Amino acid sequence: MFLLNIDQRGVQMDKISCSICLDLLKDPVTIPCGHSYCMNCINDHWDGEDQRRNYSCPQCQKEFTPRPVLEKNITLDVLVEDLKKTGLQAAPADHCYAGPEDVACDVCNGRKRKAVKSCLSCPASYCEDHLQHHYDAPPLKRHKLVDPSKTLQDNICSRHDEVMKIFCRTDQQCICYLCTMDEHKGHETVPAATDVTEKQKKLQESRQQIHQRIQDQEKDVKLLQQEVETINVSADKAVEDSEKIFTELIRLLQKRSSEVKQQIRSQQETEVSRVKDVQEKLEQEITELKRKDAELEQLSHTEDHTQFLLNYPSLPALSESTHSSSINIRPLRHFEDVTAAVTELRDKLQDVLRDSWTNIELKITEVDALLPGLKTRDGFLKYSQKITLDPNTAHRNVLLSKRNRKVTRTNQQQFYPDHPDRFTGCSQALSRESLTGRCYWEVSSRVGEIYVAVSYKNISKTGGFGFNDKSWSLRCDTQGYIFCHNNILTPVPGPVSSRIGVYLDHRAGILSFYSVSETMTLLHRVQTRFTQPLYAGICVYYASSAELIEPK
Repeated sequence: MFLLNIDQRGVQMDKISCSICLDLLKDPVTIPCGHSYCMNCINDHWDGEDQRRNYSCPQCQKEFTPRPVLEKNITLDVLVEDLKKTGLQAAPADHCYAGPEDVACDVCNGRKRKAVKSCLSCPASYCEDHLQHHYDAPPLKRHKLVDPSKTLQDNICSRHDEVMKIFCRTDQQCICYLCTMDEHKGHETVPAATDVTEKQKKLQESRQQIHQRIQDQEKDVKLLQQEVETINVSADKAVEDSEKIFTELIRLLQKRSSEVKQQIRSQQETEVSRVKDVQEKLEQEITELKRKDAELEQLSHTEDHTQFLLNYPSLPALSESTHSSSINIRPLRHFEDVTAAVTELRDKLQDVLRDSWTNIELKITEVDALLPGLKTRDGFLKYSQKITLDPNTAHRNVLLSKRNRKVTRTNQQQFYPDHPDRFTGCSQALSRESLTGRCYWEVSSRVGEIYVAVSYKNISKTGGFGFNDKSWSLRCDTQGYIFCHNNILTPVPGPVSSRIGVYLDHRAGILSFYSVSETMTLLHRVQTRFTQPLYAGICVYYASSAELIEPK
């Protein structure tokens, strides 16, 4: 029956292979426990154990004393020879051997096979053949088997050469049982498995929190994807609608321009025709007058008195001109009034467009394309930034207090040391922290005039916030607000509040100022491109004060 199944190589080759050299048995011998090896392989193995005088089976670890006398297993030898004649080879494929990246079996002699498990109790790693005794021997069945590991030596106490199965909670390290008797004596210790169980429980709780957060953030990502799609659809429609509207406006202006042109030309033709008609009649009268003048001249040269008197009564009386009185010579500005009227229309349109354009820009920048949460104050508070003022930048008429979060204008100069970053022109200061991401902070002000600002670090130390191209500020007082940038002052409507919220998205180039009370009201928003890190700034005037507060 065995020979009939000889083609079942996966099973039969293992039965006639030496578990030491992993090749077909050569001069096979069977030791007292029943396992078979090449005679040379088992002899070499036992030669290494001569000094202990205990000889063991490489597979089941059973020990023999004295060293067994080996006799060739004739039956097994014949079977191996028969298999050789069939051309079969018992050597495992190369993929069974351990490579540089693999964990090698600690029992194999010669070329080592890959380990399939590591034993934390032994500690050692075993290939499939040498692992079998862990399944067969009852004492070994209780050992902890894990996936092959190259770090088994990390489980051995370097001081006592024992497996570390205890965890010292006092020192937070793994130790062996001998360590509990000396350097860790009196410490809180537990079996490593116990501490692992507790930590595994905490780990699972952490993983659950992580998984929950992942799910929440994946939902947020989907919401943001939907938001992006909505923004794109809305933006495309707005572009399409605005193009249609502007096209209609352009067409309307072109139509009005054509009508004005046509009316001017029509009026021009009428006026020219009228003038030419009068001109033609006057020219006819001139011709007739010249003819009469010629007759009178001829009569005036008549020397015969009788003839003169006879011809004189026949001359018709000179009639009055019928056209000279109707001629009304206008000043040389026939259609200048039309030009003035069109100019007035242009100026009015420019005013309307300027005002409307400001409103359009505001509506564009009011589109909340950042995060859905930024529609409420709680959404902004997620980006709350704790900011402190840098004493090295403070003007000497500025008093810093409350851990450099409050600034007060004072007439008494402070004893600040000289520093290249110190402001010398205006009573102001910059933050110590640079702002490059999404940030939100709030400034509370007292009576007086203050400027809430952001600025580049290399701003002129003699200028004020907003009066250059390196800073943006909102002037605040009891009368209202004015936005300042690059010396341009823009009045800003909105409810007056003692607290101003500032939101900055450096990458998106968005800077927004809010009036904060029970609700948040957008005062002014800037859409630009920031080229350097920004710093928060405060400028105070006339004994006023302001404080960077932590939003709650």
